[in-house]
Amino acid sequence: MSDNTIGNRIKKLRTAKKMTLEDVARAVGVGRSTVLKWETGKIANMRGDKISALADVLGVSPHELMGWDGARFTPAPVISEENVSFPVVGDIAAGFDHVALDDWDGDVVELPAAYLKTRPREDFFVLRVRGESMYPMYLDGDIVLILKQDTVDYSGQIAAVIYDDELATLKRVEYTPKGDVRLVAVNPNVPPIKIEGESLDHCRIMGVPRLVIREVE
Repeated sequence: MSDNTIGNRIKKLRTAKKMTLEDVARAVGVGRSTVLKWETGKIANMRGDKISALADVLGVSPHELMGWDGARFTPAPVISEENVSFPVVGDIAAGFDHVALDDWDGDVVELPAAYLKTRPREDFFVLRVRGESMYPMYLDGDIVLILKQDTVDYSGQIAAVIYDDELATLKRVEYTPKGDVRLVAVNPNVPPIKIEGESLDHCRIMGVPRLVIREVE
């Protein structure tokens, strides 16, 4: 293998930290033989959650570990018989004027496959909520499973929306009789934003929430 292979990078990082195969295996939650197969290239396709865990143990980013070119690479979801693994591909503001992010920082969430309601995993993506304008329905830090669709099913439905071509928000999407759009917060202290005229051409719906994952302390 050349020095630039994933396996050699894993081995070099592990030995630099004076960790044994067993040390890494315990930290990542796999067997010693699995780590050895990663290093020898016998396992070429690593699960996204294991990439994230291994990178954290070895003190590098997932991109550095895997040699991915560019910061906007997003791994494909991994599916097993019981669980589906999704990369958390960015943040969406529960507010306004938040630049949309779709890069992956290594966070992964696993969901029971039954939650997809027989739909293929390609129909969904996962985002993290930032802000409090959708409180108490959505809290800062919530992870939301989004069903991809470019329209809402009815006026007033909550959706993930891009406006001004690059700003992302999670809001109720209300249509006015004139055909304008109002993005309305659940939190009554946050005023709505109106999308009208030429701005309508720079506004699109990404999808609608189907599941909220919330850590409870």
